[in-house]
Amino acid sequence: MRTLYDRLREYGSSDHYGFHMPGHKRKLNMLGEELPFAIDITEIDGFDDLHHAGGILKDAQERAARVYHAGETHFLINGSSVGILSAVAGVTRRGDTVLVARNCHKSVYHAIEMFGLNPVYLMPGFDLSLQLNTEVSAEDVRTALKKEPGIRAVVIVSPTYDGVVSDVEAIAEAVHEEGIPLIVDGAHGAHFGFHAYFPEHSNVQGADLVINSLHKTLPSLTQTALLHMNGSLVCRERVRRYLHMLQSSSPSYLLMASIDSCTDLLEHRRAELFGPYVERLIRLRAELACLEKLQLIETERYDRSKVMISVRNADISSRELCQILLKDHHLQMEMAAGTYILAMTSVGDTQEGMRRLAAALKEIDERCSLRARGEAEGMHSPVPSCPEVVYNSSDAEMLSELEGTGKRRLTKKAVQFRDSTGCIAAEYAYLYPPGIPLAVPGEKITKEAASMLQWYDREGFSIEGLKNAQYIEVWMYE
Repeated sequence: MRTLYDRLREYGSSDHYGFHMPGHKRKLNMLGEELPFAIDITEIDGFDDLHHAGGILKDAQERAARVYHAGETHFLINGSSVGILSAVAGVTRRGDTVLVARNCHKSVYHAIEMFGLNPVYLMPGFDLSLQLNTEVSAEDVRTALKKEPGIRAVVIVSPTYDGVVSDVEAIAEAVHEEGIPLIVDGAHGAHFGFHAYFPEHSNVQGADLVINSLHKTLPSLTQTALLHMNGSLVCRERVRRYLHMLQSSSPSYLLMASIDSCTDLLEHRRAELFGPYVERLIRLRAELACLEKLQLIETERYDRSKVMISVRNADISSRELCQILLKDHHLQMEMAAGTYILAMTSVGDTQEGMRRLAAALKEIDERCSLRARGEAEGMHSPVPSCPEVVYNSSDAEMLSELEGTGKRRLTKKAVQFRDSTGCIAAEYAYLYPPGIPLAVPGEKITKEAASMLQWYDREGFSIEGLKNAQYIEVWMYE
């Protein structure tokens, strides 16, 4: 039996090209560093301690804050998820109400469950023609805050997994009118602010807490991220305390070295890297704009490092397109979604890699036919409605513990997706990537969510979070 290392080494020496994270694109020498076992150490003399940084790690985190124009920055070696958990916990108390964009990553919902919070959902826009969630409206934020004056924090994601960017500056202004903090899951925006081609970073747009995954769009090892803190609305000591609780007490020096090398690169070589990268990206997008059946898509406010190709008008599914790119062209995409695929690019991409992607998509486009109008309309998902929260996820966990004790009239039952509309979810259901739940424990399953679960199942997507395929557990009265 081959080991994981054997498989990784074999893949690393192949000609497969990755349009997916991590952003270093398996280029061994991009940071000018080697990261072997010889430098895998622990907290020994002269190398500081991440949880009580006072030396080299303190300096490294201060450098990161300077590069990202943040008030304070912390290294995350458990990925962006630990930053999101710590940020949400650090600005709330158990029982507090939080305003949450419903297209947030599952880690936000996990934070709500872990810390006993009550969510009020905010729906992003939805573009029917693109079949894509769009940005969160500042006016919708302002309206929700006026309607629910007890909200203690606001959580949004910008940019989204798909590259959609919200007006963080306007949202921050609306949130700060109520004297509460704004948390921005900017996991996919670590490259923002380093070239005019990309949007500004949320740190300079008024966000109080911002989380970035370096490994997604920059040359850093997987699992490396940053948590930024700004302004005076956040009790930074509470956020730090949760970071100490939730991060490993034995942080990897390999990962921390990768973070520091990446921020050093941003500080000293950004023009050298981002200039040519943007030129390559502009050429790629210009070539893909000429596709006839496949379609390069984006929203009004967008991160153009993401390359989204829609199959709405072509007689091919997103999963089929991904498989052809992988099997015939050895190009691995980041994600296949409902009606599009996503290719992630970074400063680590080469001109040859982008040329291969453009050539492959043009070849496939020439072989495709236009989808019949009726078939194209059948691919449309409905505009998602805001689900009703019946129990917060902590209550749902309590119900699970009480099930069968006779203290509740509710019991769990597995129902088919088609029968789940209006039922109260007892488990998560989501695609990964992107990790945005279609159903969250304690909320009523909407008609649109039930429809999407059925569609994804028919199309062969893997729906995660469920105990049994094609069924979702719900709460039912006995």
